[in-house]
Amino acid sequence: MPSSPKRTGALFNAVDALLAAAAYALAYLVRFEGGALPAEQWTYLLAFIVPFTALKLLFFRLFHLHRGMWRFTSIHDLAAVAKAATLASLVMLAALLIAHRFHGFSRSVFVLDWLFTMLLVGGVRVFIRMVAGMGWPDLSRERLMHLARGRWRPAARRRCVLFGAGTAAEALLRDMEDRPETGIEVAAIFDDNPSKQGLRLHGVPVVGGLDDVEEWLTTQRTPVQEALIALPEAVPEAMRRAVDVCERAGLGYRTIPSLHEIAQGRVTVSALREVDYRDLLPRETAQPERERISAYLTGRRVLVTGAGGSIGSELCRQIAHFDPASLLLVEMNESSLYTIAMELEHERGFTRHAPLLGTLADRRWIEWVFAEHKPHVVFHAAAYKHVPMLELHPWQAVTNNVLATESLLDIADAHGVERTIIVSTDKAVNPANVMGATKRLTERLMQCRRGGSMKLAAVRFGNVLGSSGSVIPLFRRQIAHGGPVTVTHPEMTRFFMTVEEACLLILQAGAMGSAGEIFVLNMGNPVKIIDLARDLIHLSGKEPDKDIEIRITGLRPGEKLAEELVSADEHAAPSEHSQILVLEESSCPAPGTYADILTTLADAAARREPDELRRLLAMAVPEYHPASGGSVGAASPEPSESPA
Repeated sequence: MPSSPKRTGALFNAVDALLAAAAYALAYLVRFEGGALPAEQWTYLLAFIVPFTALKLLFFRLFHLHRGMWRFTSIHDLAAVAKAATLASLVMLAALLIAHRFHGFSRSVFVLDWLFTMLLVGGVRVFIRMVAGMGWPDLSRERLMHLARGRWRPAARRRCVLFGAGTAAEALLRDMEDRPETGIEVAAIFDDNPSKQGLRLHGVPVVGGLDDVEEWLTTQRTPVQEALIALPEAVPEAMRRAVDVCERAGLGYRTIPSLHEIAQGRVTVSALREVDYRDLLPRETAQPERERISAYLTGRRVLVTGAGGSIGSELCRQIAHFDPASLLLVEMNESSLYTIAMELEHERGFTRHAPLLGTLADRRWIEWVFAEHKPHVVFHAAAYKHVPMLELHPWQAVTNNVLATESLLDIADAHGVERTIIVSTDKAVNPANVMGATKRLTERLMQCRRGGSMKLAAVRFGNVLGSSGSVIPLFRRQIAHGGPVTVTHPEMTRFFMTVEEACLLILQAGAMGSAGEIFVLNMGNPVKIIDLARDLIHLSGKEPDKDIEIRITGLRPGEKLAEELVSADEHAAPSEHSQILVLEESSCPAPGTYADILTTLADAAARREPDELRRLLAMAVPEYHPASGGSVGAASPEPSESPA
């Protein structure tokens, strides 16, 4: 039966009391060189050992030493021991000075006592941690000999090298020491910082920079199988360089988690993962203002449309971290809704959610949802998004992306929703396809409503890496089948971001927007799709154009060579957040501007008239110029996916 915290605390107190008393007695023994103590000093020793020990225990409790987990003793714990011992000694010295003016007392005894208290109380904790790290209680002779040398290495370990000698590398090495069963032996560390070269981290030497890896490997008799990349702050160029070094040297490679995961203490051997295309994304990751986000989400009822999609489901995961009063999951796909609901409940421990199965096109059902659940905040992520499919079915694009959004805004406003955030896309800028035109019209419908009591904002960003139906799964399937990897044009570029970052931007925009603003992430430089294809082929362990062919297939109707984030009529100005821009438009629509055209669009959608729908969209969005004929051949996946 496991011991209770009270029993454990009592045991720790008893051990600390014995150690504190022993330190005081040992101080007298050392002061008088192990000889017989003068009678007067015996009197002082016996008279003050109990009150001085009690005083130390009082300060130990003030610094919570009795609550520590000794097998996980850290520098923080040892610092607490030093502070408690120092304050106890100072208080005792002050008391003796006031009461006795220190007459007859040996000052060196108190200095020695202070030192021995830290050594004994701190040393026992360090010893327990070292023993626990070896796998207590297996104290074989071999293990004890390794402990005496400062390291324990079981047989048959996997030899690795470590790239990076910073905080993350230290945490990784510490985890390996605490858990020798991981079977990893780090033979050397490589770091490009010259001031770290020649030093040791947890006993492992920093032997040089990344350029020295191949030469160092030639000196090793025992082969090295893998490199562990501990560069959480690395720009993609540095990560790409590390991967190139590994490939030239014939090393496997894994990397540590992201900075966000590191901040949550997840730098462990089990958290090591394969290098991902996200690690090579050439842009700086946006950092949200979590306090501002928490201010409008914590304790509020939050509704997410499209909750089972790539963006919607990630929004739900991140919103759950901010402890909303309830999370309303609106989704038309039963399987997707079930998946995110089960994940929130069973994997993330968030139970205050309500899965709501239905379509936004059902206005009466949406009205019931708002009347029944009374959300404070709405994130509208539901939309059809695949360009080729919507070129084939423009009436579905209009119904789901435009008419359902207008209905949602109506109902949200009528039910007193405090704020609504619309998910948009860079395809809304100078749209060349039905999907982009519907999303641009959605932005304008949102702007028509500004000035009311409901706070409004839209978020426009580039392509979401790895989401369902995007280029990443497509390329991976093509690589797995031996190729070819298909790219529509060698010069095609797109802006990219991860789904996690996209959703953080949406949450940040929700904190900043109030009057129909459109926010854009400062996404850096666009990426060539063909370069992304080459990276994925490299990460699969193959060579582009040698092992896997890259085939150019040609642009499709409605497909742009390059996407834009800002149109000629818009000006991107800095916002309150350093990595987010806010658009300033030359003109904004007045309330009711689109009332007539929405009615006409609804009629044309009901009659499934594709050419009429494109003509009406071009009237509503003058910058949209539909291709003649308006049809496409094969509805193959986009070379990259819209966020919405």
